[in-house]
Amino acid sequence: MAFLLEGCYLSGSLRNPTPAHAPLYASLLYQANALGMGWENVDTESGAAFALHSSDATADATAIDCVLEGWSDAVDRPITENLAQAASGLMSVHGRASGGAQPLGVDYVSTLTAMLSLQGVMAAAIGRQRGASMRSTATSMTAAALLSVAQYLAGATAPDMPERLLPGGANVRERPPFVSADGVAFELETLDAGPWRAFWSHVGVDAASAGKGWNGFLLRYAKAIAPVPAALCDALATLPFEAIAQIASQTGVAICKVRTLQERAQDPDASTMWRNGPWRFQCDGDAAQATPIKPCAPNTSLPLAGLTVVESCRRIQGPLAGRLLSLLGAEVIRIEPPGGDPLRGMPPMAEDVSARFDALNRDKKILEIDIKSAAGKAEVMALIKHAEVFLHNWAPGKAAEMGLDYDDMKQVNPDLVYAYAGGWGETAEHDLPGTDFMAQAYSGVAAKIAAASGLPGGALFTVLDVLGGAVAAQGVTAALLARALGRARSIRVDSSLLGAASLLCAEDLGALLNPSGDKGVSMATEESHSAPTSLNGVYATAQGLLAIDCLDERAASRLARAVAEAEPAANESGGLNRERLQRILNRRKAQEWAALFETTGAPAAAIVEDLTEISHDPRLASALNKDAYIRVNSPWRFQ
Repeated sequence: MAFLLEGCYLSGSLRNPTPAHAPLYASLLYQANALGMGWENVDTESGAAFALHSSDATADATAIDCVLEGWSDAVDRPITENLAQAASGLMSVHGRASGGAQPLGVDYVSTLTAMLSLQGVMAAAIGRQRGASMRSTATSMTAAALLSVAQYLAGATAPDMPERLLPGGANVRERPPFVSADGVAFELETLDAGPWRAFWSHVGVDAASAGKGWNGFLLRYAKAIAPVPAALCDALATLPFEAIAQIASQTGVAICKVRTLQERAQDPDASTMWRNGPWRFQCDGDAAQATPIKPCAPNTSLPLAGLTVVESCRRIQGPLAGRLLSLLGAEVIRIEPPGGDPLRGMPPMAEDVSARFDALNRDKKILEIDIKSAAGKAEVMALIKHAEVFLHNWAPGKAAEMGLDYDDMKQVNPDLVYAYAGGWGETAEHDLPGTDFMAQAYSGVAAKIAAASGLPGGALFTVLDVLGGAVAAQGVTAALLARALGRARSIRVDSSLLGAASLLCAEDLGALLNPSGDKGVSMATEESHSAPTSLNGVYATAQGLLAIDCLDERAASRLARAVAEAEPAANESGGLNRERLQRILNRRKAQEWAALFETTGAPAAAIVEDLTEISHDPRLASALNKDAYIRVNSPWRFQ
């Protein structure tokens, strides 16, 4: 089967989206295309909606509608990629290690929103096939943005020793990526203190400095900062990259150059991954002999209610995938090692569990199983026999080694969706550890973020772990829809951090790999003259920072008019340029400017620097839950 959902199609105002929605729709169409879906343009009053149809004779013919909202309160006001990053705190998290709150420089929220909206509409279609009465779903750009920072929000608002990490609080020069004497920026990775100590000893750094650096380095996944002593950076800056590579090889530390997208496009697997999308599906068995997917109650409110997912995952990518499936209604049984996942006790705490861990694993049923033992393997297989999905992110080769691979499990349950959320995909021609920051460096994402942020490398915000988790969950949902439509029996779904990176840079890679543009990921906007203006950026005000994001001349005109009305005395002759705008913005607080601009439709948002203040924004209230810590609600609503 070349395309999993061939014959399904989307309809809606898919041509000529507004400039603010253009990246979102480009990603949506790219994802749909990669799954085999077509699209049909149907002019509607609002371009922020689409519907999913199936041509299968056995399928419920009712289309599932999806509404794409900007803000979580569904009120129509200006929204763009950067305004969503500003209001959600994403700019703040990125700014912890990049010198101050600033945009990521990639269409991250738009890509994630596209992924969640397509996943939501596919999940609703599964619900319909199972007997539910739901006909529509809705999600928003700010809900997607908040989901991306959920674990950081949990850490900042935990009741026990909350983290107060503000943008600009860490030195941008004393953190990875490192830079060699010959100017090569590179990421370094090890999950073990032994190789770390040996590497720095060979480099000539004293043990005390290396030990101090380990603490900051180890926690960078959780805190989005990685403060290391200057001695570490200085020592590497005296050595050529080849010498550093030799030391890394000798000591068991992995390093990866910060590569460009042009370099990534030259990799043998780049074109295939770009054309197929961030997943790989393998369908087996005779679909005619498949057990129909389990029906659900007609009045159920969540589309995957009654389905069981068995999860064996660590850290962020896999657990977030399980969390998203749980938010769609699935019962998620999480397998942890005897004694529980060590990250359960990682501060800051909320009652008796790590707030950050809870944000990724809430509402899952926990079973402690030694999966390496014969008894544990039998227990896993007993769970699999009655589950719809198995999801894991074990190290490459470990599943086969334990006798828990796809081929093993489909013997027990021939109707199983088997999902693997890995680092690189099966065709990787290297043995680099499949972690977020290595994948950013290898894929070209780090270079793209670096160019926008003035850094030597990527973000310490877990860009690919979060997006990779959403990719894995979406792949599972697509496979379940194929099962619900009777197209397949057992399905293996492979996804990776590298696939998530390709999705995030799909348009750039498309331009490099397919200059003729036959995949249709480039979309014209409403106005041929649409283009970001020179006024866009982050501005200081009398108190706080303000993000301005005018994506076309009309938005820039609304901004200029609003500024002139607010400060008539400052309405000097000549156009509004950055210097003049900065002088005027210094006269009021960011929140005052944001409120004033909102009334005129000028695209601006106060930047949330302190994550604890997010709950004060009424526009985001419906997306948040003030529990033991501030939790992020499901990004979907179903009706």
